[in-house]
Amino acid sequence: MKKRLLFVLASCISVGAFAQSFNGINSDMSNIFMLSDAKTRSISPENFNGEKGKGGMATTGTGQNASRDLGKGWKVSPSVVIKAHTTFTVADITGPGAIQHIWMTPTGVWRYSILRFYWDDETTPSVEVPVGDFFCQGWGKFAQLSSLAVCANPGSGFNCYWPMPFRKKCRITMENINDEDMVLYYQVDYTLTDVPKDAAYFHAQFRRTNPLPYKQDYVLVDNIKGKGQYVGTYMAYGVHNNGWWGEGEIKFFMDGDTDYPTINGTGTEDYFCGAYDFDTRKPNAAGVEEVNYTEFSNPYTGLHQVIKGDGHYQIAQRFGLYRWHIKDPIRFDKDLKVTIQALGWRDGGRYLPLQDDIATTVFWYQTEPHNPFPPLPDKDHLEVN
Repeated sequence: MKKRLLFVLASCISVGAFAQSFNGINSDMSNIFMLSDAKTRSISPENFNGEKGKGGMATTGTGQNASRDLGKGWKVSPSVVIKAHTTFTVADITGPGAIQHIWMTPTGVWRYSILRFYWDDETTPSVEVPVGDFFCQGWGKFAQLSSLAVCANPGSGFNCYWPMPFRKKCRITMENINDEDMVLYYQVDYTLTDVPKDAAYFHAQFRRTNPLPYKQDYVLVDNIKGKGQYVGTYMAYGVHNNGWWGEGEIKFFMDGDTDYPTINGTGTEDYFCGAYDFDTRKPNAAGVEEVNYTEFSNPYTGLHQVIKGDGHYQIAQRFGLYRWHIKDPIRFDKDLKVTIQALGWRDGGRYLPLQDDIATTVFWYQTEPHNPFPPLPDKDHLEVN
């Protein structure tokens, strides 16, 4: 009996110690009731540095005219203006801690607003992506998206829930490469807390090829060196041919793979967890069967955007797709390269290598340091046209 009481007492002490040591980073419904010593902070134009007790103190800002009858504390600085060809520091945080949520609504051309994230003391960014593509809005037109990692809500409310731990510093910037000024509303919610030794750093990289050279695989990412896990893909796919465009296979080359990958998919729509061209077949009002692309958005995958063209100047078919590897991260120990084929059909039941407009943003976690990214395309090659 005495031994059992000692065991129960030890278990209670252990549970109590766990409750007190919860760092507060990975909050969800399974632990939302747990107490933590983590400190919650938030950066916005009403509190540029996230300081305790310093929010809503602005006397100048984009709302100063609207609040002129009310004064200090009445929405004086809800947004910022980022001048043409300038870079604005969205957040500069001293850690340790973790970004837990980012909300933004940017004006202007989303491909011309470049987000960059820097962890600790690094001089090259771990994230370098146009703001629209980071939030799965690569075609410059809003598309509702409801997922665990990214949500895009009416109208153009962009949200990111990827957890992003850092040990020393976090710096987030937005560069406006356009010839016109833009307005940015934003909020960066984060926690100051201990970061586990085995926590990796968040990375995201944008690429675009238009057109894809004939019989050439599209490279989503390569030259990743280090240990980590690949966690997500967003693809903005623009079609240059008639017919179905998604027969291409995705390939993950990891840890020394050369000619052939360890992971090989079976088709573009299969990788994005759909099937049979994302088609829905149903009779129309006249009773004739119609076949149409079917948009969908769920926690892990989606074809959330289908742009069919208007038959006039906006003729291109364009698609937005995402796949989050939250439940099935692709882990690598040394290196990673990811490619996908662009394939349609030609006569005789033969594959047709396509030369389409493909832009992707890939998301992964890895140990630092990371290899520098390829140069971002210039403005002309970022343009959606």
